[in-house]
Amino acid sequence: MKTTIKGLLVLVILFTIVSCNAQQQDAFSPKEVYKSKDLIITQVAPNSFVHTSFLQTNDFGNVPCNGLIVRNSKETIIFDTPTNNESSEELIRWVNRELNCKVNAIIPTHFHNDCLAGLQAFNDHNIPSYAHVKTIALAKENDFVIPQNGFSDSLTLSVGNEIIMARYFGEGHTRDNIVGYFPSENVMFGGCLIKEMNASKGFLGDANVEIWSSTVEDIKKRFPAVEIVVPGHGNHGDRSLLDYTIKLFNTRHFGDKKLTETN
Repeated sequence: MKTTIKGLLVLVILFTIVSCNAQQQDAFSPKEVYKSKDLIITQVAPNSFVHTSFLQTNDFGNVPCNGLIVRNSKETIIFDTPTNNESSEELIRWVNRELNCKVNAIIPTHFHNDCLAGLQAFNDHNIPSYAHVKTIALAKENDFVIPQNGFSDSLTLSVGNEIIMARYFGEGHTRDNIVGYFPSENVMFGGCLIKEMNASKGFLGDANVEIWSSTVEDIKKRFPAVEIVVPGHGNHGDRSLLDYTIKLFNTRHFGDKKLTETN
């Protein structure tokens, strides 16, 4: 009887070791899967891809701008367009041909041209577009191509057998900025509301810096399981990007003394 128990214990230990090794082998390593002079696509999880296009600016030079593609069962949803229609066409073509998927929807996360300047290409392919009602209003105000469908608080759409969520938490980089979330892989697209590690505050022309931190604090509370965070510009990371953004904008003044909170 003792020998049998010892044998079972050995088997359990061996199974645990094998399982742990298999999990380590299965751990996903991000990899670049496509690159041209105007578009880069990086796979950050089995069914999540960051698309990066480029925007020439006066103040910051040629800026790389991120969006997110999520996939399930030959369907995709894309957050943010590339920075022009040509790069959007390139992205749609890559999704159709290389992923062998259709695009269910495009979701610009705010009204700036690093999020919706390539929207006409999606319209030309009859791909539905969704945006916060404030984004639609600001697109109209600035004479941009206007997203077709609006929501005021949150949006849930199907992608294959999974879902995505888009949600408005408050002002920050702009009055209309939202974030996207892909629960099946715990991937968040923070857009320009979230900063990469060690980034500067960037363009603040349409920002509300007073409540930026509290907006991100609400996001952090709402999505406690997030593992991968993709900012609007720069490298993706983990939840530490949320903490960094909170710290970057979280300042209070007490008389002549300035206190920076780290949360």
